[in-house]
Amino acid sequence: MSLMLWISLRIKKLDYWLSCFESSLGSFVNRAISSQPNSPDSKERANKFRDKYLQRLHNLKNHPFAYGNLTVRSLLDMREHCLNEFDFPDPYLQQKKLENENALKLLKNHLDFLDGLDYNKRQETLIRGVLAGNVFDWGAKEVVELMEKGLGFKEAADKLQVRPWLHDDLDAWINRQQQSPYRCAVIFLDNSGCDVVLGIIPFVRELLLRGTRVVLCANSKPALNDVTAEELTMLMKQVTAVCPIISKHLENYTLCIRESGQASPCLDLSRLPLSLVDEIVQWGCDLVVMEGMGRAIHTNLLTPLTCDSLKLAVIKNRWLAHRLGGDMFSVMCKYETGSKKVSGEFSITNSVSTAAS
Repeated sequence: MSLMLWISLRIKKLDYWLSCFESSLGSFVNRAISSQPNSPDSKERANKFRDKYLQRLHNLKNHPFAYGNLTVRSLLDMREHCLNEFDFPDPYLQQKKLENENALKLLKNHLDFLDGLDYNKRQETLIRGVLAGNVFDWGAKEVVELMEKGLGFKEAADKLQVRPWLHDDLDAWINRQQQSPYRCAVIFLDNSGCDVVLGIIPFVRELLLRGTRVVLCANSKPALNDVTAEELTMLMKQVTAVCPIISKHLENYTLCIRESGQASPCLDLSRLPLSLVDEIVQWGCDLVVMEGMGRAIHTNLLTPLTCDSLKLAVIKNRWLAHRLGGDMFSVMCKYETGSKKVSGEFSITNSVSTAAS
């Protein structure tokens, strides 16, 4: 590729992502205002947020490295920083609570349905459940309109790409599940509501039944509608009333909740809390699961791990889907066995620039 062509492609990619973030700004302003109905100055602060973030986007168009390395992650982080600066730490708080409550009402019947399936069909349905839950993303402009109209879990599942998926390692994953169970699985969570309740929890339940210790890692601070560790702790208390298996393993500490050290829809593995890393080593983690576009694609699509990994995401951005060779609602189900271990230790190398950054 010639230098001029490379520069032209980089400029087009830059223009696309800056325009994408700018065009979605209005919905974030409205969400910020509605999240604080009793605040007399919420509209004023929301407009200041809009003006500052918009000014930064325009500045980046002319000076791409004005604030350091420019990636999708940096644009997402910048937006969260600006929201916090103008005292909007969690604009989606009430929305997350509502979606969790609605999803919990469906959990028992969903678990009963899964228990009625044969082994292989259940493994496939569990993965499809995680993917269907991942459709519920208030950060994806193309999906917001569907959610505002009342998108349901079954409807989300129907939106998924027909197999074979864009990246389809489902059969390899099911084959691995038929072998000896993993010792310890670390799962990095994404959204609240159907995602965590109807997608992740049944998946976790299956791992626990196989004898795998599970560590659920959620954001330390709010970002979009992503579940936080604090919210997850409260949510799991409600789940225990529905699922005795989850209750038992929480009591036995074979299922635990930890902060990921993140305050972003993305995942920077170099910033995990040392206490979490120590536990991962102590428990002999041999499986890492990353869920969602931000964690599994934007920042870790090419990340090599020394243990097995499963990256699950539904691509909800048409431009990104086309760039990766797919279309809207294309599925990423990427299962990889671990690379050669170094001194028998668990090791994570943070991702370098990926096709999505």
